[in-house]
Amino acid sequence: MSDNSKVMTEIRTLLGRKDWTGVRMLLRDAPPPDVADVLLALGKQERVLLFRLLPRSLASDAFSYLEPFKKDELLKDLSDEEARELLADLYPDDLAEFLEEMPGMATQRLLNLLDPDDRKDALNLLGYPEKSVGRLMTPYYVAVRPEWTVAQALDHIRERGRDSETIHVIHVVDARWRLLDTLSLRRFILAGPDDTVERIMDRSFVSITASEDRQEAVRLIQHYDLVTLPVVDSGGVLLGIVTVDDVLDVAQKEATEDIQLSAAVSPLKISYRDSGLWTLFSRRVGWLAALVLVNMASGGVIAYHEDLLTSSIALTFFIPLLIATGGNAGSQSATLMVRAMATGEVKPAQYTWAVGRELVVGLILGLALGLLSWMLGFYRGGVQMALVLFLAMASIVVVTNIIGAGLPFILYRLGMDPAVASSPLVTSVADVVGLIIYFFIASNLMGIPG
Repeated sequence: MSDNSKVMTEIRTLLGRKDWTGVRMLLRDAPPPDVADVLLALGKQERVLLFRLLPRSLASDAFSYLEPFKKDELLKDLSDEEARELLADLYPDDLAEFLEEMPGMATQRLLNLLDPDDRKDALNLLGYPEKSVGRLMTPYYVAVRPEWTVAQALDHIRERGRDSETIHVIHVVDARWRLLDTLSLRRFILAGPDDTVERIMDRSFVSITASEDRQEAVRLIQHYDLVTLPVVDSGGVLLGIVTVDDVLDVAQKEATEDIQLSAAVSPLKISYRDSGLWTLFSRRVGWLAALVLVNMASGGVIAYHEDLLTSSIALTFFIPLLIATGGNAGSQSATLMVRAMATGEVKPAQYTWAVGRELVVGLILGLALGLLSWMLGFYRGGVQMALVLFLAMASIVVVTNIIGAGLPFILYRLGMDPAVASSPLVTSVADVVGLIIYFFIASNLMGIPG
């Protein structure tokens, strides 16, 4: 399906001819994401018709790639039996994600379509906090006992592996289902058939509790280069697994949210392409209005020092230079800190160390940029102006650097996403602080009342 436009034309032709066999043959080996793209491109009637022609396994896989509101639209057009079969074929983690995004009554209606076992799985997953590992995990894995022989374990893997999300990693549990080890399938294949599972165990494994934030799962899988990550409860009982493909989806969503927050945009719930004009407006206008209020403070500072600017008009020339540099320095510091916190390089408890480090960096940057400002000030206004600019630039860079480094930690303490320490927010705060510092230094050195 490399040429989607050609495939779309062919599918529409086959549907028009009612050549159902031809449609099935065309999409039989198509990747689920490509099938999802085809479904999105079709009209309502064609979409439902095509979906009914897909094999059940392909239909459920393609369904998981659709945007939430597209899933809802498609389900409304299917019969109860068709919807029941579709939901039953979804992996529990995909099902929980879908149900979580739907209104309460619609969720309840769809849960009622599931058989008791599937409903229990979905409700168990939905019982965990939002963005927790419990919402991400799947209970479809293969587990063996330590006292089994390798031959018995392989027989069990062959029997249960068909329903597992992955068999690259096999989990070893005791009679109470407590996790004892995670072993690669390679170990079972290379071991002797009469060896016990316990003999090939090394009891060296990484796990995560279901209540942990899913970003911790991303960090663990990246750090230890894992294919799957077992999920346990507080007693060490194996509840499910998180797979690397689930983690990649989470990492992409989290990175997208952080990027949008860093630009002072409330995160979009769906893709930009599918977001309406009202959504794009509402997600941005609140931030922009708040930043307007912050920027009004800059105007107030300038108005307050009107006499100072009138006495020395040259001071006005350097306002853009100073506040822009201060904003840039603060934005750099905030961006570095937000990213370091997101990747786990800097922990929230390391506030003092991180801000102290940025204080030293700010001093070095302030001296370097202050010297450049001194030369510019000397050229435009003499020694006195040069000294004002040197001290103002050095002070502004140091202070805004500290603000940029400290703001993400403050937001974290307030229960907010550190990524809210966006470039527009830091720049706006730095403008106000920079002007206050500049006018304070100028009024004192030049002997002109502020």
